[in-house]
Amino acid sequence: MQMRFLPSIITALTALTLTSCSTTTAEQYEATALTSYSWQVKYANNLTSQPQPRIETFANTSVLNRNGLKPAGAVVGPDDKGLWWPTLPPRPSVDEVEQRKRPQEEVGKPELIKDVKYKLTYGVGNLQKALPTNYEVYRQVVKAYPQRTPLELTLGVNDNSVEKAEPVSK
Repeated sequence: MQMRFLPSIITALTALTLTSCSTTTAEQYEATALTSYSWQVKYANNLTSQPQPRIETFANTSVLNRNGLKPAGAVVGPDDKGLWWPTLPPRPSVDEVEQRKRPQEEVGKPELIKDVKYKLTYGVGNLQKALPTNYEVYRQVVKAYPQRTPLELTLGVNDNSVEKAEPVSK
């Protein structure tokens, strides 16, 4: 009996998906990639069986890549994705790690975490909009930026992200 509703549910979800994304053309834009390193240590009563250990973050460093150009403060790069990286932050000492330990907890080894956050800023009339994006959009902007080629941007659900960027053919 419930199966007869399935086609209408699928149709409604498809319509919702198709109507919740939009496109826009941008002539002014900037893509950034915030590259960072941070030291993290896991703490738990049992590191092997506890599904979600407590994670403490120690020192971190970051550098902001803009449109693929080498940023000030970058010491490593460009890597195989064209990104520049900051210096490594100092590894936490055993004293620093032990200071954050709670009674009965085990302490994991310090892990160096690499992270990248991509963002696209573009002009809409007199307004600037900055939205999270992905590596593919970042690379498309890096290629288009030197010639200032207009880009057609495909926005994500509720226009909360940029999912795709393609050059507009003149």
